[in-house]
Amino acid sequence: MSIRAVVWDVDDTLFDYTTADREGMRAHLVAEGLLAGYGTAEEALARWREITDQQWARFAAGEADFVTQRRDRTRVFLGRPELTDAEADDWFQRYVTHYEAAWSLFPDVMPVLDALADSHRHAVLSNSSLTVQDHKLRVLGVHDRFEAILCAAELGVSKPEPGAFLAACDALSLAPREVAYVGDHPEIDGRGAADAGLLSVWIDRGGACATLDPPAGPRRIASLSELPALLGADTRFGAPSTFG
Repeated sequence: MSIRAVVWDVDDTLFDYTTADREGMRAHLVAEGLLAGYGTAEEALARWREITDQQWARFAAGEADFVTQRRDRTRVFLGRPELTDAEADDWFQRYVTHYEAAWSLFPDVMPVLDALADSHRHAVLSNSSLTVQDHKLRVLGVHDRFEAILCAAELGVSKPEPGAFLAACDALSLAPREVAYVGDHPEIDGRGAADAGLLSVWIDRGGACATLDPPAGPRRIASLSELPALLGADTRFGAPSTFG
């Protein structure tokens, strides 16, 4: 059976989250006068990303809700467990102002969405919250490209659990074998989608996951320009796909 729809991850798949997070946090630390507490800006940014990954793992495991993981990121990073919820929220929101100023899509996103607009339906499945991703997709100008936007905070189940991917298929009224999932993490996105029965596509942009061995199941691409050929779509991206 042919693939009729593509479900997309957002952060570091469509949206350049890593760059926006780094640029936003760098500007935030300068504005807050916090860089002096670190040897270099790179050390501070690496520490922030480490804490972010740890807290996202807690959220994905159901150990903390979305708002709590944000507050805990702030408390741990600042080394101030005594911060009230309001104080942690205020600090994080000041960071968000800088972070949003650095938002951008990857350059291969609009061409592939245009190329697949007539041949495939499109939806989003993210491990974030609907409030965050709905706003983000609107600001980036692609919200109307997706007929369904599903997020873990509202679903009550996170990737890589099969239930998250199957919820996306249900939203499209399609069987998993009729749906492709495209994401940047080989395990959370790649293996998770494959185990749920979707055509799994790992977009390996050479980021933090590039050193991981690809699991069995996902197709691996280096650019979204390879996706139409992989799906068998007749588009202007006629080059053959290369994946392993």
